[in-house]
Amino acid sequence: MNGRVTEGDGAPTGAASLPMYDWPEVREATDSYWQSIRRQLVSRGIDAPEQLERVTDPEALWNAPALLLSQTCGYPYANMLADKVTLVGTPAHAVTGAAPGKYFSVLVARKSQAPQHLGDLVDMRFAYNMAHSQSGFAAPVRLLASGGHDSRPRPLETGAHRASIRAVAASEADWAAIDAVAWELAKRHEPAADDLAVFATTPETPALPLITGAVNAGRAGIIADAVEAAIRELEQDVRDALFVTGLVRFKPEDYMPLAAPLPVRQAFPHLG
Repeated sequence: MNGRVTEGDGAPTGAASLPMYDWPEVREATDSYWQSIRRQLVSRGIDAPEQLERVTDPEALWNAPALLLSQTCGYPYANMLADKVTLVGTPAHAVTGAAPGKYFSVLVARKSQAPQHLGDLVDMRFAYNMAHSQSGFAAPVRLLASGGHDSRPRPLETGAHRASIRAVAASEADWAAIDAVAWELAKRHEPAADDLAVFATTPETPALPLITGAVNAGRAGIIADAVEAAIRELEQDVRDALFVTGLVRFKPEDYMPLAAPLPVRQAFPHLG
């Protein structure tokens, strides 16, 4: 396969990546997931790369017009990508207990210091993965500000949910907001999670969307069909490893509430 569509228009399908839950411990399952998607794409006349792209920063792929398939976070989708990419669908992960295609953040702290109330966070240091993360940053910002709460110590940016979990366990920070699916992965694969407890959750929002680039916008429905069929045919051990149960066809407007201005300074006075 050469990474080009087979329908005669010569447009390249480009790369594919599934970066958002691609922990080393489930990489084999992620590759199996992709191979299932790839088979379904090829059977529908869309050529696809044999291997997933694995890069440190996936944003360049998300912005590539020839992108075939990737998964992003709802906040960058709503705020930076919606006019550049086409929404394919949103995987459902039943393990979180959220509605299909939805998710939320769990707020975690060390078991010995878990707060009883959001007001207790005022003097506790927050760890977050990155400022354009819906689950790690935007969701807790909105939750705190909506209740008139704040967290005053200077927050710690860690670069990843797993790093935030480790930072809290190591007392480098006191609490963090973790994607509910990532938290399930952490409970299985990250020893530092054993030292933490969930003390609150954020409201549900649409989960992490699958996207395709402008070149493939007209094929988004076919790509969604391929992903949906691939999920149905996954071996049970792959389903169990990745928690994936189906695909929800959200519309772009379902993500637009995530583009509302963030009251960062209300929640974290040292930021914003």
